[in-house]
Amino acid sequence: MRHLTYVAVLAGCLAAAAWLEPVLKVNVLRRWRRLLLAVLPVATVFALWDMAAIAAGHWTFDPAQTTGVVLPGGLPLDEALFFLVVPCCAVLGFEAVRAVLRRPAGDE
Repeated sequence: MRHLTYVAVLAGCLAAAAWLEPVLKVNVLRRWRRLLLAVLPVATVFALWDMAAIAAGHWTFDPAQTTGVVLPGGLPLDEALFFLVVPCCAVLGFEAVRAVLRRPAGDE
């Protein structure tokens, strides 16, 4: 079960943020193109950075705490998911604060 530690943390992050979408009606998932434009460039840069650090021997992952699925470039699937899940949770949190304070997003 220890090999699912990283995935469990990501699931916890999603669980902590996902309720904001329906309860506060932040519409993050409804504006999925905007979400992708916010998340994908950052995820790409950090994934490339991680792969470079892995290739140089500066960065490693404990195989006992990851799923063991390794993507091309030596990047564990768990880490790639991190670069998608955490920014999505951050956007949900930001949009929730914006919704509660009734501040415009600028794209209305």
